[in-house]
Amino acid sequence: MFRIAPSILSANFAKLGEEITNVIASGADWIHFDVMDNHYVPNLTIGPMVCEAIRPLTQAPIDVHLMVEPVDRIVPDFAKAGANLITFHPEASGHVDRTLGLIREHGCQAGLVFNPATPLSYLDYVLDKVDIVLLMSVNPGFGGQKFIPAALDKLREARARLDAYEARSGRHILLEIDGGVKVDNIAAIAAAGADTFVAGSAVFGAARETDVHRYDSVIAGLRRELAKAGA
Repeated sequence: MFRIAPSILSANFAKLGEEITNVIASGADWIHFDVMDNHYVPNLTIGPMVCEAIRPLTQAPIDVHLMVEPVDRIVPDFAKAGANLITFHPEASGHVDRTLGLIREHGCQAGLVFNPATPLSYLDYVLDKVDIVLLMSVNPGFGGQKFIPAALDKLREARARLDAYEARSGRHILLEIDGGVKVDNIAAIAAAGADTFVAGSAVFGAARETDVHRYDSVIAGLRRELAKAGA
């Protein structure tokens, strides 16, 4: 019912392959891959070559979050590199419907990402092409930020929209949250409607020395809290 997707933004990049292998062995469901271009957001991270390098290490889905502008040029590269899901910010695309279609044409699931102040109205005309909605509970660009409490209300609104769409269409759309997710708030976040949880510093930050048992403990703790929300 619930998916935990550690963000490699908080991993030890000197041991990235080992980090990914260990976190999946510890029970993570997805790998969250943050792509920043120092244009749409004030930071610069990683590109398709890194995605391609980690693809052979795991069968787990790679969840690519594009914080780039423009979007369309880079989509085929990430699809070829092994991404399973590709999400982007609607305000970074000149044609949201076209970009969603492009992602799906390249064999990936497609999704929209909403910053804390971005309205959900972008969904109104494109739900038929959306497989996942990602809500940011921090302002994008840097890991380790604190969860913005107003994101809970936005989660409830998004959940209501997606449930109403599912009732009409029969198609389920995932609802993901990213930013400040920790053991002490994940149950409340799940209760507000999220089913997929990006956790970077909460997972990788807990074990800077690549201790797989520490990952076991953190991920188990997240799942115990999710069980309280009805998993």
